[in-house]
Amino acid sequence: MTATISANGFIEIPPLFRESDRVRDGQTCDIERLGRGEYRLRVRTEDEPAHQRLSWLDILFDCPAHDWHEPSSNRQTTDELPASCFE
Repeated sequence: MTATISANGFIEIPPLFRESDRVRDGQTCDIERLGRGEYRLRVRTEDEPAHQRLSWLDILFDCPAHDWHEPSSNRQTTDELPASCFE
């Protein structure tokens, strides 16, 4: 389904979605920017607190950029470094 953004920046959730998900007037939602032109909308349940504390692990798993880490090819340990490195 598509929705049009109004002049005031409002987006209407289509009635089919509101009815099936039991979204009511006045419910709060969170909008997360995933990237340029990409957003995620999540409607909070009524008993959900306004600010949920996320662990650093939750934040990393929610990151839209996956597989960005490349392990170093250097397998040298500190035991193999010359003593001058620690002076």
